[in-house]
Amino acid sequence: MDATAGAVWGRAEQQDFRSRVRGTLLGVAVGDAFGAPVDGLDLDDVRRAHGAEGLTDPAPAYGRRGAVTHLTQLTLFSVDGLIRAQVRRDTGAWHPPTDLHRAYRRWAATQRDWGPDLRREEDGWLAREEWLYARRDATRALLLGLGDETMGTPQAPKNPGERGAEAAARSAPFGLLVGWEPQLVAQLAVECAAQTHGHPDGYLAAGAYAVIVHGLARGDSMDAAVQRALALLAARPGHEPVAAALQHALGAVRQGLPTAERVSELIGEGTAEGLVGAAVYCALVGEDVRHGLRLAVNHGGPSAAAGALTGGLLGALHGETALPPAWLAELEGRPTILELADDFAMEMTQGPALHGPAGSSPGWLARYPRA
Repeated sequence: MDATAGAVWGRAEQQDFRSRVRGTLLGVAVGDAFGAPVDGLDLDDVRRAHGAEGLTDPAPAYGRRGAVTHLTQLTLFSVDGLIRAQVRRDTGAWHPPTDLHRAYRRWAATQRDWGPDLRREEDGWLAREEWLYARRDATRALLLGLGDETMGTPQAPKNPGERGAEAAARSAPFGLLVGWEPQLVAQLAVECAAQTHGHPDGYLAAGAYAVIVHGLARGDSMDAAVQRALALLAARPGHEPVAAALQHALGAVRQGLPTAERVSELIGEGTAEGLVGAAVYCALVGEDVRHGLRLAVNHGGPSAAAGALTGGLLGALHGETALPPAWLAELEGRPTILELADDFAMEMTQGPALHGPAGSSPGWLARYPRA
């Protein structure tokens, strides 16, 4: 299926793709929100606050249950940037990393402004969603990396020592480009990650994660998707820590029943490669989505990032219907997430009809301006 060239999609294919897009984006948000209340706590503190099993159901963060962090905010702007890149392709201006950088800069503006009043029409509809202006502990690396118009690249990255998982945690949407070859998905995720996370561990983990989501969204098993990511990593300088973390995660599956201590050991220092490896492990050993997410957030590391990464994998693997309905009911921004997911699925399956040589939809171009 070539989702960038307007190939014909059957109804069943479209429905499956839409379910996986919704599942991925909702999964990121649900996992992020689930991990937020215990983010940064050590395991003993989590157990003291929530019992011997740790956090088992959503708890309040930022004053409410279901509140998301900057990780979900940025993931949504990743989707917005990808749609805008497809729309701008009609003009001959085809450089997706630039369109993603502009999208991330629109997110950065939400962290400076009090609300959407200053947004222009060319910023599109997502930048006018008031709930996205909440400040949710964005890291210094993100604010610095997106603090000016200079775009980081793998050759000249922003924050060259930054190994955190924030870039990987916003990279699930790249994996939803199911009509792209995996190596192109990896390259785009790497280039966009380098805009804020310039250490190879940070941007290669983002590339690997996007390729795994890509495999799952195309119907592959988790093991097959991880093996493809490992094969693509092998050609890239500095890939060894990320490859080792993924291999470690696969090996841990065979080491008995999953425990919080094993997840903590996989996460290690809380850098990108460890968190992506832990997410793969939790998605593999979880008996269902709830169990996988409970494993992902109950440890002594960055729980919101681990939850977001795991949720994205589980959503891509199983689709939206596998996500816990009660958790979704309280999810902050759920209508926006669903609207954006459906727009992405429509763009990828019907883009030429929306803004192609045969005609264009003024409403679509107002939502996703070419400017």
